[in-house]
Order: sequence, then structure tokens, then C-alpha cells
Amino acid sequence: MAIDLSGVWRLVAWRRIAGDGEVSYPLGDNATGTLMYSASGRMAVQLTAAGRPKLHTDDPLGGDESERAAAYSTCLAYVGSYVVQGDTVVHTIDQCLYPNWAGAEQSRPFTYDNGELVLRTPPMVTATGTVVNELAWAREAD
Repeated sequence: MAIDLSGVWRLVAWRRIAGDGEVSYPLGDNATGTLMYSASGRMAVQLTAAGRPKLHTDDPLGGDESERAAAYSTCLAYVGSYVVQGDTVVHTIDQCLYPNWAGAEQSRPFTYDNGELVLRTPPMVTATGTVVNELAWAREAD
């Protein structure tokens, strides 16, 4: 029986696993996040580092450029639609903080065990080698 992903999920951990097995945490080991899947096929996700410093402005589009860059570097968010295909969920991204993903599809193989949903990226080649991102989620209580 296929898992019903609909609902709200809380980030447990975002781990980046290198080809040599080394594990790092892109937003820190205490990052926070929310993943929402609607029954109608819409989805949204936001991930943030803990303890992000506030900007010295009340204007969300203003302030010091370096402060905005630091804030951008400690957050990832996108919205779109999703479909489950076996043990893979495919996100079709409408809008994203990282503009290169807008309009793209992101396939995420997943496992669900003991109440934890784990989404994985396909292996990606980076400047330091191949990595897989692994995001673990726990369903929020209704």
C-alpha cells in the first residue's frame, strides 16, 4: 500500500552525504523546516538554519546587501505540485528562492519507516565530489 504523503511534516535532519561517506549538515545540525503536501497535489517546503541573525531594517526588500545575502544563504524554499510514482515523489516547482529551480521537476526517491519520511536527491557532482542530500521528516500531529 502506498503512503499518503498529505499533511504537514517537520524537518528532523538535512544530511549531505559525500561519496566517501562523510556527513555534513548544509544548514547546521539544528536546522528547521516544514514540508506540506495537500491532498489536491500541491506542495510547499521551507528550510532554515537555526539562529539566523535579523536584518537591520524593517523593509524585507531593503537593508544591507551582505545581510540579505547571508539571509538568502541560510534558507531554501519552494512551492509547486507533486505526484507520487511508486517510491519516488516528483515535485514540479512553480516558484523557488533559488531561481534556477523554477519550472523544474525534482525527483526524490523516498523511504518511510517508523514514522520518518526520508527524501533523497539523486547523486550530484560538486566541486568536492559526489554527494546525496538526505532530508528526514516527521509528520506533525493533526
